[in-house]
Amino acid sequence: MRLMRIGEPGRERPVLAAGDGSHYDLRTVTDDIDGPFLAALAEDPGLVPEVSRLPRTDIAGERTGAPVARPSAVLCIGQNYAAHAAESGAQPPERPILFYKSPNTVVGPQDDIRIPRGSRKTDWEVELAVVIGRRARYLNSPAEAAAHIAGYAVSNDVSERAFQLEESGGQWSKGKSCETFNPLGPELVTADEAGDPQSLRLRSWVNGEPRQDSRTADMIFGVAQLVHELSQYLVLEPGDLINTGTPEGVALSGRFPYLAPGDVVELEIEGLGRQRSRCRPAD
Repeated sequence: MRLMRIGEPGRERPVLAAGDGSHYDLRTVTDDIDGPFLAALAEDPGLVPEVSRLPRTDIAGERTGAPVARPSAVLCIGQNYAAHAAESGAQPPERPILFYKSPNTVVGPQDDIRIPRGSRKTDWEVELAVVIGRRARYLNSPAEAAAHIAGYAVSNDVSERAFQLEESGGQWSKGKSCETFNPLGPELVTADEAGDPQSLRLRSWVNGEPRQDSRTADMIFGVAQLVHELSQYLVLEPGDLINTGTPEGVALSGRFPYLAPGDVVELEIEGLGRQRSRCRPAD
């Protein structure tokens, strides 16, 4: 399934996107695409009926919201592609690097990115987002991870590098948690439809010029390993997001300028859709 949330911020409605480009209203099934709904769906995959039993809806001209409402946590993995670690001036990590991003950074896939006050180094990062569907704690092995994943989405882990690295005080979250710093979507593609999460192409562009082009096969720590590893240290709840890291090709490399007001950032992951965000000043 391909799940979407359509409408103005705070008033989105749940929608099912069909393969033929049609859309169906899910309000007869759930009020929203959120943790409780995803947990119920994990227990009963037949919760969403055939599209013939759902009312059609026209989404033309409407805003697309983030495909998951109110995640309780946004967990991010740093330097999970060897080439990106190298362009960051670091050795590939021996264990996953975890940092947190404020959940209220999550916005829609066409919403503006607000360049923070005092920003000098706002950067883009295309990432595969994992959405948790069933509570995960102390999983015994990576093989158990699949049963706890609701699906996947395109994520932009926007970063302010000066806040992250120069003004951080030792942690990265200052540079990761500015408002609008996590465009997500357009769709939550359920795990059964997304296929192998380690064989997806990720790409990004700024003002139409290519920046990143890689594949999730290049991850140092794969999706199943990450879910298993994180479950040893914290409890993953339905609706939580895991940003699994970005490949090389960001501004931090020194090869490209940082983002400025008016710039347009586009991201795409094979089979999961495309997003487009315009940058503007926070003021």
